[in-house]
Amino acid sequence: MGAMLLTSCGSGGISNTTGWNYNDSRNGGFEDVPYVEQETGPGLILIEGGTFTMGRVIDDVNYDWNSIPRRVTVSSFYMDETEVRNVDWREYLYWLGRVYGADYPEVTKKALPDTLVWRSKLAYNEPFVEYYLRHPSYKDYPVVGVNWLQAMDYCAWRTDRVNEQILIREGLFDHFPQQANEDHFTTDAYLAGQYESGKRAEGIEDLNPDREFRNVRMDDGILLPRYRLPTEAEWEFAAYGLVGNSFQELITNRKVYPWNGNYVRNDDPKDNLYGTFNGNFVRGRGDYMGVAGNLNDNADITAPVYAYPPNDYGLYNMAGNVSEWVLDVYRPLTFEDESEFRPYRGNVYQTKVRDSEGKLENKYDFVSYDIDGVLYFMEQFGKQTEGKLRPEEADFMASVNTVLQDAKQLDVDRKYDAKDEKVQEAVALIRANEDISIGAQLIKGFSDYIESTPGEIRMRDVTVEENIDRRNYRESDYIDYVDGDKASSVFYDQEGEEGNLMYDWGATTLINDRARVYKGGSWADRIYYTIPATRRYLDERQASAMIGFRCAMDRVGSPRGFGY
Repeated sequence: MGAMLLTSCGSGGISNTTGWNYNDSRNGGFEDVPYVEQETGPGLILIEGGTFTMGRVIDDVNYDWNSIPRRVTVSSFYMDETEVRNVDWREYLYWLGRVYGADYPEVTKKALPDTLVWRSKLAYNEPFVEYYLRHPSYKDYPVVGVNWLQAMDYCAWRTDRVNEQILIREGLFDHFPQQANEDHFTTDAYLAGQYESGKRAEGIEDLNPDREFRNVRMDDGILLPRYRLPTEAEWEFAAYGLVGNSFQELITNRKVYPWNGNYVRNDDPKDNLYGTFNGNFVRGRGDYMGVAGNLNDNADITAPVYAYPPNDYGLYNMAGNVSEWVLDVYRPLTFEDESEFRPYRGNVYQTKVRDSEGKLENKYDFVSYDIDGVLYFMEQFGKQTEGKLRPEEADFMASVNTVLQDAKQLDVDRKYDAKDEKVQEAVALIRANEDISIGAQLIKGFSDYIESTPGEIRMRDVTVEENIDRRNYRESDYIDYVDGDKASSVFYDQEGEEGNLMYDWGATTLINDRARVYKGGSWADRIYYTIPATRRYLDERQASAMIGFRCAMDRVGSPRGFGY
């Protein structure tokens, strides 16, 4: 009778299709683990998804025509309760310095926020340059001066630290502060069997009769999905918090801001915050904080991340304080092309690198660079310093460029490891010449183009050849998919032009495949930009004193949770 009950209810005891027992070493040990639903990661809130009208809700005062209303659906996901704080970023920098500082200090340099974003030609902002990131008075303020690439690196690092802590909590690992260089925990390296240090136990019991123990797998539901930036649609959906304005399947009140009504102050006379501002933004010309004795938002620049009331999802500062990076590449007419379900522009499909036998190649034990980016930096640095360098410095620059050109040729020949060795040779050459005053600038410029660090699993872009019979996609990079053609560009009459010809960056436009969307208003913006539908863009390598970010995570399985 027990077997009949297990079969009839489709539990994890017996297969409905074969009649074989699950989790039984006597028949091979296929496992169907008991699982309820996804654990909520540290700092996250579940955002129940659904359909909404994405785009402009008031007049387009800038006449950008880049946010036309359209109906889309967003799946449930998780999102940080607050922006990432200065103390969070300092924790990140400390870890990088401890793990990479001795042999690869350039990895830490890449993660340093640009504190000089606070400078203004006709304002005295030096105290923020010196103190905002480091002083404990600002520890709970949102980190700024972080570009899009740095934010993405932080999300990847946070994924690994959270999953490492989960394995420690489960008794499989001990705290192992001696991690260094490639010998540190990453989720991908652990799942690939390429990280063993710090283990407290051999693993969990393996029901395969040929093995005694095994590592945790994603099948077990113990490890969490990746932290990442939210997509533009996810961020806008979460900012509105329409879950508080719905009755059955009706949205009873459309929102302009993340709060109800058309006022920027709290207009609930029963609330003890009645009359106070709902966010941190510029009230009017020259008014960033109000009148002494009754400050209107109690913040001259940013404010602590819990300083204002949350929206109906429990998210703080979705209007004001800092604008926030999202995942998408910017296009003004995105609304014409994107999917109605989980819309997003920016897909670049990758896969893990495997050898001729199909096994994963060993993780990186060196720093991998974007050689095109390094060469671009050297070209621009050369232009800026032309006629200013001493003869020995100019000769040194020529020597470094010679090594880098050799690295570029190796990259063209698809000898990627040899390419990275050549770039490392250039880095070693710079470090060996301590008398060259421009060395520190060169190392910092190189660090901005680090692609992979020691300990990461090797990845590559997918190719057309391996997707011959695939219908849903063929190539790797779909950033500029259905985004114009040569006949639409300024190069329509020129032969041999390659790449996306719609965007002659720096000449006719500031839009290219590196232009990333940021959403929401900041402490230095007028109220118009706090409307979640507004969208702006900035190059992914640039930063601002007005832009921060928060992380998101995929919701796996039920949109609301089985415990709902």
